[in-house]
Amino acid sequence: MRLRLLWPIPSLVLLLAVLAPPAAAADSRWRLDLESGAAFNGMNDIAIPGDTGTRFSLTESFEVKPAAFFRLRLTFELSRRHHLTALFAPLRFRASGPAPQAIRYFGAEFEAGAPIEATYRFNSYRLTYRYRLVDAARWTIDLGFTAKIRDAAIKLSSGALQPEKKNVGFVPLIHFRVEHVLSDKAGLLLEGDALAAPQGRAEDVLLAFLYKIADSVTLKAGYRVVEGGADNAEVYSFALIHYPSVGLIWSF
Repeated sequence: MRLRLLWPIPSLVLLLAVLAPPAAAADSRWRLDLESGAAFNGMNDIAIPGDTGTRFSLTESFEVKPAAFFRLRLTFELSRRHHLTALFAPLRFRASGPAPQAIRYFGAEFEAGAPIEATYRFNSYRLTYRYRLVDAARWTIDLGFTAKIRDAAIKLSSGALQPEKKNVGFVPLIHFRVEHVLSDKAGLLLEGDALAAPQGRAEDVLLAFLYKIADSVTLKAGYRVVEGGADNAEVYSFALIHYPSVGLIWSF
């Protein structure tokens, strides 16, 4: 995934939105939300297996490159208070460097100083239902439930050693969305999915500024934080990811 391939996506969506026939606000039941930018891995602690593997930090022990990203969300308004959304959010980090110590990882033994290439993949697929609790002139507050499918993998490579731990699983989350209207064109958005349990935790929260640039197109610029992980016998993995981002919301 290269940065130069992802940045034209918002421009393409903006062009399509401008060329499309404008839809009256009352008739706009669909919203396409495209978000893009750069992701930075602030923390990434790993041990696999969680009880016998060597615990190491991907961010402190290796050089982790920032990653271009995109997130695509499609929302359908069932009625004024009931909404369904589907989200596709792929993400991949690459890291490299010498092993800071001997590392036992998923059945493989890496010697201290061995050159390692690491890949951290965390793709997210989510289906969300939300209900509008507050529908006022300047405030809307939604609360709902998100069903998330996590498609994750962590791979370490050094010569012939290339162990890769994959994990696909279901994660239930609580969804919330708060929007405040500042003027006819501007607003603020706080939106996220989060939940904590004995098996682990997950938080994905965005704070953004909204500005309407056309009848059916809104510009979004903000900062997203994703944090969470799991601690059990199979895997120990906790990560913190920062997303400065821009996006477009197209209503039709």
